Amino acid sequence: MHTNEMTETNTLHKAAAPLQQKRRLLNSYITTGRFDEFVEQVFWMTENRESSYVCFANVHMLVEAYQDPNFNKILNEADVASPDGGPLSKLMKLKYGYKQDRVPGMDLMPRLIEEAAARGKSVFFYGSTDDVLEAVVATAKSKHPNVRIVGYYSPPFRQLTKEEDQSIVDMINDSGADLVFVALGCPKQERWMAEHKGRVKACMLGVGQAYMTYAGLEKRLPKWARDLSLEWTYRLYQEPKRLWKRYLVTNSTFVYLTLKDMLWPRDRHNKATAVTVG
Repeated sequence: MHTNEMTETNTLHKAAAPLQQKRRLLNSYITTGRFDEFVEQVFWMTENRESSYVCFANVHMLVEAYQDPNFNKILNEADVASPDGGPLSKLMKLKYGYKQDRVPGMDLMPRLIEEAAARGKSVFFYGSTDDVLEAVVATAKSKHPNVRIVGYYSPPFRQLTKEEDQSIVDMINDSGADLVFVALGCPKQERWMAEHKGRVKACMLGVGQAYMTYAGLEKRLPKWARDLSLEWTYRLYQEPKRLWKRYLVTNSTFVYLTLKDMLWPRDRHNKATAVTVG
């Protein structure tokens, strides 16, 4: 009887990962799958991997990765690189004939909090400011009274000492968090997650601006506008001084690099178009 129970438990833990493949867009490998499979993958990782991280890739991140090999390594080594931006999903269809769901952090984070409450998983919020964090926690508790929020922390906006960094790692690990939502902005949050993989014993998710929309501190465009990939225009309208270069220059660079990659694929024999993960 005891042997059968152990065998059944081992079988459950050895179940295949819901997401199995990444496909190359520019120089980066982006995870493919349906939205619900991304949800299941995150919870699969909380059971099967001691430490993992998820990046939400958009046009800005892909261009950043193309121009910075070290950042591209971080993106490619992510356990999951979600197609956050609509252009990535459309490019997946154009290049590979694959109808890819868009999986934005702004949509996945609320779903994961909801599922965490239902599954008894615990969450920790890291990054942003105290005021924003308190609004996020209040929203989560209001929507899901049973959700286990085991901590939140806003780090100082400066370089941390080794002692401070270790104290944060200990705080997160001691909390027993299953999911750690990280909002430090791109590319800082992706670098932080990569540096802390193996140290933070949880699934880390770099959700960036998702805190603001989740807590109702910023509005999102209607779904029809998001489906047309117009969210960047709204954010540019909100913060023109900070974001004009990111969106106008970066978007133009993305279009150029995409056309170059598709029309003159000089490296098609040197780089795999797909890799198996799991």
